Amino acid sequence: MQLNGKRVAFHTLGCKLNFSETSTIARSFEGEGYAQVPFEEEADIYVINTCSVTHNADKECRSWVKKALKSNSEAFVIIVGCYAQLKPEEIAAIDGVDLVLGATEKFKITDYLEDLSKKDMGEVHSCEIDEADSYVGSYSIGDRTRAFLKVQDGCDYKCTYCTIPLARGISRSDTLENVLRNARNIVAEGAREIVLTGVNIGDYGKGEFGTKRHEHTFLDLVKAL
Repeated sequence: MQLNGKRVAFHTLGCKLNFSETSTIARSFEGEGYAQVPFEEEADIYVINTCSVTHNADKECRSWVKKALKSNSEAFVIIVGCYAQLKPEEIAAIDGVDLVLGATEKFKITDYLEDLSKKDMGEVHSCEIDEADSYVGSYSIGDRTRAFLKVQDGCDYKCTYCTIPLARGISRSDTLENVLRNARNIVAEGAREIVLTGVNIGDYGKGEFGTKRHEHTFLDLVKAL
């Protein structure tokens, strides 16, 4: 892979599902020739994957934007994650934020990088949450001994106290074949433990685009692994 001379750094807030998705996003950058560096180092692009569950999501987001700009005041700052889907305009108004991507758009992140110049106001690309019905498989390997493997996303339960359905869309899950393929990739990279993750993994089996369930249940998945 030929490097393009650009460096990118990532920081993840929230759950293990976010960690798995950050790793997948990072691999898409690597595929385009970007070199990944620790968030504390100077980078050309900083990607912050946010959470909406905690009450201080806004404060945390602003804090990490400031940390990024402290390392490089001219860096291009991108915000993704649940908070980005729920309140994109609010995030776009944060000083230093250049790009805000919603639940679907975050997995196409490298498509939005033609112009890396700083913006007076953050640019927003975010679909309506009803349109977030496709599935993107993800996995992460942190210390190379334990990996987080995403098998399900979204939630169909409309609990009054929870914003997750508004941030992640309907319940949908990966196929058994894709999960096993990702699991083999994880093992090949040296991980000794795989942790299955999702919004509601007990709901595993529901297909994407609101289709009927897969032929396999969560029990089938566990047995296959």
